[in-house]
Amino acid sequence: MSRYYTISEIAQETGLSQDTLRYYEKAGLLESPVRGAGSNRMYTDQDLGNIRFILYLRNTMMPLKDIQAYVEAYRRKDESRCIELLDEQRVRVENQMDQLRQTHEIIVYKLEHFQEIKDGGRKDE
Repeated sequence: MSRYYTISEIAQETGLSQDTLRYYEKAGLLESPVRGAGSNRMYTDQDLGNIRFILYLRNTMMPLKDIQAYVEAYRRKDESRCIELLDEQRVRVENQMDQLRQTHEIIVYKLEHFQEIKDGGRKDE
């Protein structure tokens, strides 16, 4: 059985501010939730899942316009467009991971270098 969440509960669950949730709704990333007493937004488990997925996409640095395009394609049940957008983002994420791996290797190398200097080893580089 599905339960309803208030905007403050969704904000707490997701770490988003209430203003951001309202903005996502206005920007078309979220459908307008059911309204309860006093016109308060009442979110479902499905809404919460959709918000979490948007956060996953945002955490990959997916551009907002691409997230919007994905959400629109998903609503239209345009699987081909969804696949295309997600695959493009997968490639970007893989490139980011490669860059981070290279950066990590350099940092580890420098840490080892400075430890050697500290321990009285090599002094130049």
